[in-house]
Amino acid sequence: MPDLNHGDDEAAVNALRSAVMRLSRRLKHQRVDESLSPTEMSVLGTLARCGTATPGELARKEHVQPPSMTRIVALLESKGLVKLEPHPEDRRQKVVTQTERAEAMLEESRRRRNAFLASLVEGLGEDEWEKLRAAAPVLEKLAHL
Repeated sequence: MPDLNHGDDEAAVNALRSAVMRLSRRLKHQRVDESLSPTEMSVLGTLARCGTATPGELARKEHVQPPSMTRIVALLESKGLVKLEPHPEDRRQKVVTQTERAEAMLEESRRRRNAFLASLVEGLGEDEWEKLRAAAPVLEKLAHL
C-alpha cells in the first residue's frame, strides 16, 4: 500500500498522475470524429465493452447523473451512433445499443490511437518496453476500480 507520507511513494503517485494525464490529452487528439465529446466517446466505449445497457446503467458506469446520460444518449442517437429499443423485461425502460456506424468509428479510433502509441513505444529501449508491457494490466485494473 503506498504511503503518501513517504517521499518515494508520493513521488511515484505524482509521476503516475502527471504521466497518465499528459498521455490521455495526447491520445484525445487522435480521435476520428472531433464532433464527439470525450464523454460521448466513453459511452460508446462502454457499450462496446458491455453490450446493451439502460441509460441508468450507463449513467452509473460513466459516473454521471441520469438526466445527463439521457441527453448524451439522445445526442448519440441523433448522430446515428446508438439506437434505443424497448427493454426485453420492463417495457417502461429502453436499452441502448451501439450501431454498426459506431462500431466502425470506434475501430478506426482504436487503430489510430494504437498506431500513435506504437510510434511512441518505438522510442523505448527493450527493458523499458518490457516494464511497460508488465504494467499494462495493472493500469487497466486501476482504470476500472
